[in-house]
Amino acid sequence: MLRWMMLKLSQSTQMKNLLMRFSSFRKAKERFVAGETLDELVTVVKRLNSSGMKTSVDYLGENVSSPEQAAMNKAMYFSLLDRIRHEHLDSHVSVKLTALGLDINEHICAQNLEDIVAKVRDTGSFVRIDMENSPYTERTLQAYRTVRRKYSHVGAVIQSSLYRSQQDVMGLIKEDIANIRLCKGAYLEAKTIAFPQKKDVDQNYLVLAKLLAESTYTNDVYPAYATHDEKMITSIKNHTKKIGLPLQWFEFQMLYGIRPDLQKQLMDEGYIVRVYVPFGKDWYGYFCRRLAERPANVWFVMKNLFR
Repeated sequence: MLRWMMLKLSQSTQMKNLLMRFSSFRKAKERFVAGETLDELVTVVKRLNSSGMKTSVDYLGENVSSPEQAAMNKAMYFSLLDRIRHEHLDSHVSVKLTALGLDINEHICAQNLEDIVAKVRDTGSFVRIDMENSPYTERTLQAYRTVRRKYSHVGAVIQSSLYRSQQDVMGLIKEDIANIRLCKGAYLEAKTIAFPQKKDVDQNYLVLAKLLAESTYTNDVYPAYATHDEKMITSIKNHTKKIGLPLQWFEFQMLYGIRPDLQKQLMDEGYIVRVYVPFGKDWYGYFCRRLAERPANVWFVMKNLFR
């Protein structure tokens, strides 16, 4: 119930306008968002890199409603990539297609995406095309397939909450383009297209995680396991050891501000760990989705909000 409520709040403009009046609410986002400017972001990424963590940076600003906004987001990614190169940051970038104009025009979005991917090639980095809620799933995967035909340094995201995900994973494996961040999914979806029970989402996650791991020997597959669930992580560790998968053939990914202790533990054990680091002024929706994931996050914010 709490998760449902927070996900609904993430879509409410009225609640956003109300909560943004509280300075304590705006400050609470610092736990999960690495600031609103490039300078603030770079400080966080440098700190994570110095501790041995790799990062994937996301500029927050989804569902833009004009070509000008999409162009501004693309320009920010260009500036971000320049900073990554000039400051020798160990970081990839993640991008949502609605931030590049998918709601406006698919051609505009495709051109903005290709411009960013081409720029990334010149900087020697990597682009992860984020997955948004289900109305965008098919279009996002098609955009990934299109750009992947020209560039190899780009990957996709699959959500285990969706019924279709096993078919999508098997298709990408067959096409030899399965560089996949596997996550559970942080959106409110209908029961007709997504598992309504957490246990089923978790079970599907492990099915997909094992499928990806076992396909690395025969196909061009690179799994990035995005989870903070210790039981999931233990299952993945046990399975990859069982099949003899080298540690450099996959990685674990976690969100900035969540379980840094577990991030360090995995890194100390020799696993590749990448931290997903969001920044930007349009952080409200992302922040609410993070609060929806754990009740403790909500109580943390509420306690500070009414202090």
